[in-house]
Amino acid sequence: MKNVMGIINDIQEENVLKDLNKHRSLASVPFGCRYRLIDFPLSNMVNSGIINVGIFLENKFRSLLDHLGPGKAWDLDRKRDGLFLLPPAQSYESNKLYRGDVDNLLANLDYLERSSQDYVVISSSNIICNIDFNEAFDYHLNSNADITALYKQVSTPKQSKNQTVIEIDNNDNITDMKVKPDREIYNKIALEKFIMKKELLIDIIDDCSSKGNWDFIRDGIIRNIKKYNIKGFPFKGYIANINSLSSYFNNSLELLDSKIREDIFFKNQIYTKPKDEAPTKFSDRGQAKNIIAANGCIIEGEVENSILFRGATIKRGAQVKNSIIMQKTTVGRNAKLENVITDKNVQIKNNTELKGTKDFPVVVEKNAIV
Repeated sequence: MKNVMGIINDIQEENVLKDLNKHRSLASVPFGCRYRLIDFPLSNMVNSGIINVGIFLENKFRSLLDHLGPGKAWDLDRKRDGLFLLPPAQSYESNKLYRGDVDNLLANLDYLERSSQDYVVISSSNIICNIDFNEAFDYHLNSNADITALYKQVSTPKQSKNQTVIEIDNNDNITDMKVKPDREIYNKIALEKFIMKKELLIDIIDDCSSKGNWDFIRDGIIRNIKKYNIKGFPFKGYIANINSLSSYFNNSLELLDSKIREDIFFKNQIYTKPKDEAPTKFSDRGQAKNIIAANGCIIEGEVENSILFRGATIKRGAQVKNSIIMQKTTVGRNAKLENVITDKNVQIKNNTELKGTKDFPVVVEKNAIV
């Protein structure tokens, strides 16, 4: 797929994960012990042979810049092509208001025009899966489609709530697409991943901007369903759509299922920024049941059905259950946590008790002392 460039769109609703992305973009939210959400679409593209990837940023991108650096971890630190971090449209003009992701595409149009590839794969940053785009790209070429949209068919229509959904006919033609419909009657979830010719993307950007339309999916894709030949390509693997705090919490804990973990991490490698730390250490009283722990953790208490990020410390007598403990968090002695998410560098004092629910987990913001 060297004739294909990649675009990852990090423009999402403000604070969709509340405190977790209050100070960072959605793409840089930690996930699965040692990764960020951006690692998944970026690794998918690299594993598919794409060597030119542009990431369209939103305002809160400092954390993302620190994580990605020059792209070395993804083999994108290159003299030609490589990783391009493209600033939001409002950074080019003072006092300019954000209008939509088409505005960002328009502001960075020279990146598209100067790229040597003829095709483009466009992906959002918040849908997690492990996919090789080669099969979908071959389908796109053989079907003579103008646009190919990847989707996942789910078993229960209620899973389509708060997501982009599609309808297709017997010839794989997309006949309808809706963003977050109220009625839960759909079972085909759009992965917000599209394949098309680069020149068509440029035409769509020009058409949308000239008419004052600034949302790529709603204005660029949905409004053109009858104009273009838009095909649907099914993806049969596991997906996790991180579009709310509860979806982040529950999809994170689903990684404790070995089958899901294998589907996400072992089909193709997921790359991330490397950090060298000692292995996790258990004390003589440390107990763990069904957990995933990154390197550098110290477990002196009891941990069950939980995920521990790098450098987390669980002090003696502490009990952590159904929780996500992020990097450098310390849970004090005899503290009790259940259905809790702690952001980075949180200090939970001795004897503290925090308890949420599966649908409404307690979130402790970054650097907090509780």
